[in-house]
Amino acid sequence: MKANVEKKTRNRCHRPFASMLVAAVLVASGSGVQAQAPDAKAILKSMSDYVGSQQTIRLTFDSDIEVITPELEKIQFTNSGELLLSRPDRLRAHRVGGYADVALVFDGKLASIYGKNMNGYVQFDAPGSVDQLIAALRSGHGVALPGADLLQSNAYDILVAGVQEAKHIGRGVIDGRECEHLAFRNADTDWQLWVEAGKHPIPCKMVITSKTVNGAPQYTLRIKSWETGIKPAAADFTFVPPRGATQIKPEALIELDELPQGAPTGVQP
Repeated sequence: MKANVEKKTRNRCHRPFASMLVAAVLVASGSGVQAQAPDAKAILKSMSDYVGSQQTIRLTFDSDIEVITPELEKIQFTNSGELLLSRPDRLRAHRVGGYADVALVFDGKLASIYGKNMNGYVQFDAPGSVDQLIAALRSGHGVALPGADLLQSNAYDILVAGVQEAKHIGRGVIDGRECEHLAFRNADTDWQLWVEAGKHPIPCKMVITSKTVNGAPQYTLRIKSWETGIKPAAADFTFVPPRGATQIKPEALIELDELPQGAPTGVQP
């Protein structure tokens, strides 16, 4: 009698396990039960279209940037900031880190960059759009702005250029928001993007990994808050030099970097 009870108990215990095993095999074998995975580029395109259609955007963010020392030690530097964008040609941004407190103001004609830690500012003519300003800062002044591509009007074309492989990893949660987790591979970098699921596909997090650098340092951007439909005032994009601030040469922009002077070079994403 006891043996029969034990046998029945074992059978009842094994049936759920066997059912789960069969289900796992069916999913793994792609037997038609599994739904087709979303397309990573299609999700990226929906994000780009949505963000590009917003006339005004206000957001806050945190960012981390890693460097690899000559001793192969990985060190991470952190920053926080806020940004106000009014398309096509107005931008105000502020970033604070341990080594620089920097504000950028652009009114469609003149770009002003102020470094509070040095109480100095740079100004240069930049007639055109915010997209053109980003290109000018990168090519003419050596400012990387790795997360700025997410906000450009043609973000999709810029982001997919050079992509060799795109994957939809699955779902993830960033600050309580359910997100589509995407992964892309380029020749020199791997990058990941988390896009909020649903009707408002905003970017929530981005990670860029430099594959060609020993130690594979990463740049991480996390968007904390996001607001659209704002009606900014003209004064929001007007730069007034603080009392005692001096105008400095554009070459001094290097001193307003996210990294401290003397940090190892050539290791940023």
